[in-house]
Order: sequence, then structure tokens, then C-alpha cells
Amino acid sequence: MHICHVNLASGFSGGERQTLTLIQQQAEMGYQLTAVVNPKSPLVDALRAIPQCQLVLCRHYTRNHRRSITTTCDLVHVHEGRAIYWALFQHILHGVPYIVTRRIDNPLKKKWLSQLAYRKASALVGLSSEILHQLEKHHPDANLVKIPSSPVTYPVSQAKVEQIKAQFSDKFLVIHAANMYAHKGFDVTIEAARLLADISPDIQFCLLGDGKEREALEAKAKGLHNVHFAGKQTNMGDWFTAADLLVHPSYSEGLGSVILEAMAAGLPVIGARAGGIPDIIEHGVTGHLIAPGNANQLAQNIAEIAQQDALRAHLIKGSHQQAAACDISQTALTYQTLYQKVSKDL
Repeated sequence: MHICHVNLASGFSGGERQTLTLIQQQAEMGYQLTAVVNPKSPLVDALRAIPQCQLVLCRHYTRNHRRSITTTCDLVHVHEGRAIYWALFQHILHGVPYIVTRRIDNPLKKKWLSQLAYRKASALVGLSSEILHQLEKHHPDANLVKIPSSPVTYPVSQAKVEQIKAQFSDKFLVIHAANMYAHKGFDVTIEAARLLADISPDIQFCLLGDGKEREALEAKAKGLHNVHFAGKQTNMGDWFTAADLLVHPSYSEGLGSVILEAMAAGLPVIGARAGGIPDIIEHGVTGHLIAPGNANQLAQNIAEIAQQDALRAHLIKGSHQQAAACDISQTALTYQTLYQKVSKDL
């Protein structure tokens, strides 16, 4: 098959990593591939390393609508918000069908162009049940399909792992890794750290990320010696290996790809019962769930996992199984089935 992937984000976050991972897997499967990407994105350099993938650099969704880009493509696969408009225009101009993968659980925009773009798609993919629920509200007649993210694997430097462990020697290391936005629940993690500061001084929290909320969060954590702000990290494989637990108490979340990544790396996880997180965390089996915003529950669950080796081992076993079920080899086959169905129905 020949698939044209479109991701016009200028950064390189979870959605871009997911796009890259799928393209890499499809290259191994023998696909012919085209990728329409923002020239400012680090995704460009990563895709240049894939010989089977032809790159089309595009700064804005109104540009680069040549017929030749998609002449031999079976369909276009959209991976982020602005890209859906590029696919819509390409569809209107040249008749190529497209599918949309939606990664966030926010309500859909009510703007007419956005609604048209979703309505014209041949299929709408949601990473989780909550995302599908939001899609169904506005597009009940659409071809809706749930396909979760796949865990991205990262290289591990044993030297850097040892550096991290030495920095937090003899501590049970809890990490929270995300962009520092209000909905990511860093305030809940800091409050849990406050609750555990005196009763569990061996538990250390490392907040990995940056963003507009960081200054306020640092002020909230002032005086807490068990909280360390490490900034945005590119070596997540090292942190997953060095840490003992990942927490992700978001107030809303499309799915939580970092949770799957931690699971695949062998970490127990705690997440909030919000958005798509319950799709991948079954309480007591693949991790622990807390009520959104409940720092007391988070602190209690962290302490239990830190103190009980058997519980930790049980959760790690479950999380490994969950990550394996979402492996990119399975995800790519699920997408292939969808591609074939869309092509057949045209």
C-alpha cells in the first residue's frame, strides 16, 4: 500500500513520536510512504533516515497541494489538528480519501471548517473510549474506530542511569513526565509529595517537563526537599530505567502515551481515572487508578507500592502485558485492516 501521513506540528511530542513509530513499522512491512511534515519539526530529520518515505515539507495546511503528492496513494492518514485541513483540501482538489487519528479528549471545535473536515473523513480513529465518545457526539454517523497508541521505545545509557541513581541514592524514585500544563496534574503530585515528606522521607519525586505552569508549580513546591524539577528530558529511556514508579494524575488525557512507555520499560504506574487512562490502567492489575485531583489517594498508593515488593512485582507483570497488547506490530496491523476497508468501500 501507499499511505501519505500528514503531521504539521512544529514540535516533537507524543503525537509526533507515534507518527514516526507507525511510519517506521510500515516501512518494515513494505509500505510505500509519503510524509507531509512541518520543516521546523525534528520529525523531518527522523523521517529522512527512512528510505521508503518520501518527504514533502509544508509550513501551512493551505500549501503544497500538488496532485502528484498523492496520485499513487491509497489514502491520507492525518495525525494532528492542523493536518486535517490539509487532507480536506487535498481531498476536495484531487479526490484522495483520508482518515483522522484524534489523540486528545477535548470537545471538538464547532467551527464550520473543522466540522466539514471531520465529516468528509472516511474514518475517525480515537485512541481511547473517551475520545470516541467526543467524536460520536458531533459525528454519530461516522466510521468510528478505537486504536490505542503504541509504546515508543527509547535507547538507554547505563552511564546516565547510574548518574540518576547516584543523584537520588537510596531513594524510591517517583517520576511524573509531561508538558507542564494545568491539566497534567503536577499540582496533585506536588501535594502528594507534601503529604509524604515527613512520613516517607525515602520517597523522592522528580518532575520531568517544562511549560507555562512551571513557575507556579515551583512556587507550590517551595520548601519540599523531596521534589526535584529536572526540566524537559530527551533521554526518557534512562529515566524509565532509573525510576521505581511513574505517576500521571491528569485531570484529562486522550490516552497517556507516557504511561504505555513506562509500562513497556518495566515500571509500575499510577494514573487518574480520567479521559482514556482507564483504557490502559486496570486498577490492581496493570497499575493503580485514583480519582482526579485526589492527592491523598495518590500519596497512599505511592506509599503502598513503595513498601510492598510483591505488589510492585504484580503490577509490573500486568503493565508489561498491557504494553505488549499495544505493541506497534499489532497497531500497524489494525491500521492496515482499516486502510483496506476504506479503500475497498470507495
